[in-house]
Amino acid sequence: MNTQSPLFVHLNLHTEHALVDSVIRTGALVKQLSELGQPAVAVTDRSNVFGLVRFFRACEKSGIKPIAGAELLLDDPDPNNPQGRLQVLCQHNEGYKNLCRLLSRAYLQGQEHGQPMVKRAWLREFGEGLIVLSGGRWGDVGHALLAGDETKARALIDEWRRDFPDRFYLELTRTGRDGEEDYLQAILGIAGEVGCPVVATNDVRFLQADEFESHETRVCIREGRQLHDNSRPKNYSPQQYLRSAEEMQELFADCPQAIANTVEIAKRCNLTLKLGEYFLPAYPHTNGK
Repeated sequence: MNTQSPLFVHLNLHTEHALVDSVIRTGALVKQLSELGQPAVAVTDRSNVFGLVRFFRACEKSGIKPIAGAELLLDDPDPNNPQGRLQVLCQHNEGYKNLCRLLSRAYLQGQEHGQPMVKRAWLREFGEGLIVLSGGRWGDVGHALLAGDETKARALIDEWRRDFPDRFYLELTRTGRDGEEDYLQAILGIAGEVGCPVVATNDVRFLQADEFESHETRVCIREGRQLHDNSRPKNYSPQQYLRSAEEMQELFADCPQAIANTVEIAKRCNLTLKLGEYFLPAYPHTNGK
């Protein structure tokens, strides 16, 4: 990373390549990160890494450390449970290969109502080299807590930590959305008791706060809804912009470790990509035919 004392790193951010809920263009993202003096950033587009090469090239030209990742939708065997999500970040090349395996299997074997879902067993099988952020209020732990089932939440935390030792973090956000603060206060108590690390994110979907309406238009196009339909789900807030490190520090002044852990996670992620080379599959052939 290109600074001696980074303060904060965004680890949950969608770009336009997410195709569902972001208006962030890669070039504009890198430009603003440079202006803010932020040394690294993770892109976690939902269920894909379509923009990875463009993202890496843009970051490397600007001296910003790129962190590869994705937001995964978690399949739950209980149809009554809400859909969970989590962020995974690649520590190194094997982690990136495992993320690609998870995404491929989700599209080929995990389609549900047109959405690629990842089964919990697959994460156990292909978890090497991946750091997991819990998804905050929208992850399985968050859903259990907000449903009043602390016992289940604790069991889930134990399970995640067993499968991802020293690589599982309870995610915290403060973007003014329903349930966030209730979840945060509950999870901080549990995290302290069980010794599970926490990490702060801003679940970024646009660069400036005044881009919220453009973002909502993008979401409506994806969902086939009208912008002024009062009955449509309101899953986002104007606070999901690219906050500066200082803003994030102020926002989580009561939990500085959640800010510090963003930098520690960024240091642990060191994927290298060979760009500008073609890697073709080796097709079998017989007698030159």
